[in-house]
Amino acid sequence: MTADPHRDQPVFTAGRKISEAEGAVVLLHGRGASAEDILSLGEEFEQPDIALLAPQAAGNSWYPHSFLAPLEQNEPWLTSALNAVKTLVDQTVDRGILREKIFIAGFSQGACLACEFAARNASSSFGGLIAFTGGLIGPPGTDFRYPGNLNRMAVFLGGGDPDPHVPWPRVEETASVFSAMGAEVTLQRYPGMSHSISRPELGQARQVLSDALRQNRALRT
Repeated sequence: MTADPHRDQPVFTAGRKISEAEGAVVLLHGRGASAEDILSLGEEFEQPDIALLAPQAAGNSWYPHSFLAPLEQNEPWLTSALNAVKTLVDQTVDRGILREKIFIAGFSQGACLACEFAARNASSSFGGLIAFTGGLIGPPGTDFRYPGNLNRMAVFLGGGDPDPHVPWPRVEETASVFSAMGAEVTLQRYPGMSHSISRPELGQARQVLSDALRQNRALRT
């Protein structure tokens, strides 16, 4: 087993070229899915001026066990996954996209990874977080404490209840943690929704993106 399984995995792209883009969305796929699968969300965002970047997990999974398992059981895959996202964000900044115009989004296992990445990198100014059925990573009873402040970063957390993989109380707990860290959180529960992404959730995601990009444009004028 390699100590860094996700290192040098491919990144799939769609949308606007980074050199021409107004912003970027890093899309994190779920367990058993692929980067190419989640790139299809880009069309639903209805933002033609953004670049879409989807890293591929080794073996189509970011970590082997439930996100509710003890953290050590998901190592070294979890740390490798977090490093892969950080590397992609840093490369995107180096290519000319400001951090405050980079959004982190994901579904299911990818949403959990997105939440954990945003919390652990709170000192960075990202454009926003979009988590479709996900929450912070750790077993029940985890004392979620992270340094830094999210400085009113927009966060959308949505999901079905009940969900076979992501208990709604963990989504609520994640919303509380992000709110305490200074984020502006929108939390939406969809009773009876299957383990999927709904049309209303996509509407919320579009709102997060459009509001943040519009705000950035206003600051430039």
